Amino acid sequence: MGIPTSINRFLVPPVTLIGCGAVQAAGEQMKAIGGKKTLIVTDKFLATNGLADRIKKILEDAGGQAIIYGGAEPNPTDKNVADGLQAYRDNGCDSIITLGGGSSHDCGKAIGIVATNGGTIHDYKGIDTVPKPMPPFIAINTTAGTGSEMTPAAVITNTENNVKFVIWSVNVPVNIAIDDPELHAGMPPGLTAATGMDALTHAVEAYVAAFANPISDGLALHAIKLIATWLPKAVANGTDIEARTAMAYAAYIAGQAFSSAGLGIAHSLAHQPGSFIGLPHGVCNAVFLPLVCEFNMIACMDRYADVAAAMGVDITGLTPREAAIMGIEAIKNLSADIGIPSGLAELGMKAEDIPKMAEWAMKEVCTPTNPRITTVNDMIALYKKAM
Repeated sequence: MGIPTSINRFLVPPVTLIGCGAVQAAGEQMKAIGGKKTLIVTDKFLATNGLADRIKKILEDAGGQAIIYGGAEPNPTDKNVADGLQAYRDNGCDSIITLGGGSSHDCGKAIGIVATNGGTIHDYKGIDTVPKPMPPFIAINTTAGTGSEMTPAAVITNTENNVKFVIWSVNVPVNIAIDDPELHAGMPPGLTAATGMDALTHAVEAYVAAFANPISDGLALHAIKLIATWLPKAVANGTDIEARTAMAYAAYIAGQAFSSAGLGIAHSLAHQPGSFIGLPHGVCNAVFLPLVCEFNMIACMDRYADVAAAMGVDITGLTPREAAIMGIEAIKNLSADIGIPSGLAELGMKAEDIPKMAEWAMKEVCTPTNPRITTVNDMIALYKKAM
């Protein structure tokens, strides 16, 4: 792709704490950024298993107060956002902590957007639509994959049509991100695999995206190397703290990469089954990623050859095409090794939904930065392959 000569945007990532025990700093960090009464946005499981109460106590020990909102669903909806905003206002909150993975973070970001900007979350669909920053905000990860703790984006499902929409703005990144690998140790293998493949999709798509640049390239390739090395170990043994730490770094820097470079149609395609029938985003990405790589290969064969090398493939003596094909095979093998389903039909995706999903995928903000120009018929063909 060469060196880009147009203007590139590099968003400043949040202050970030990564390492064992990092979560203990949440109370003092919230005090430092001005939060006094905090809404903890999380999912039902974390709201009831004791972890949200642990975060609440950390805040209270630092002199703050906290209210727990456990209504963030997988693929969070506009209704989750409205309910959380009501809890924020009813309890006089002035700050937000999100606890969990991308669903909690995206829900919390959306609450924060409306809390300071007014209206409803639908008013901010699109790019650069958020005029004011969110309230004091800390994101605490319990998964390693979405990168939502540091990206300028939130993805919300519209309950009227079951279609996801993206909000992308310089005023969406949180103030502080906390990745404590000890909190990740409780993730079951299936969730570890899905979130890890989400991070790999971020890195691979960023490396071939239209706005790829030397900074995003370095981040993306290193994330791919980390994931290829450490994701199988994290799936095999969730208490392997070295593997959990490596995946925390990988997910974070993959998020940095796509925040600068953009994404592609693997995400455009994956968002639709997630919102239409509630399929896990990471699993959808994992299924679509190699199919999209094969589709895109003619646009950037040399880039996929680099991906192969980052995946650990020996490409010595291979042509760019041969290397690219081996890189895509390495992605497929990684998915198979960690138990990702080979197709989405077994998870409930229906052929009759494909034309509508293809139509919505074309409208995604990720589609214009795909390296190969795409038509709705291309989207339909990829959906059929993914079945």
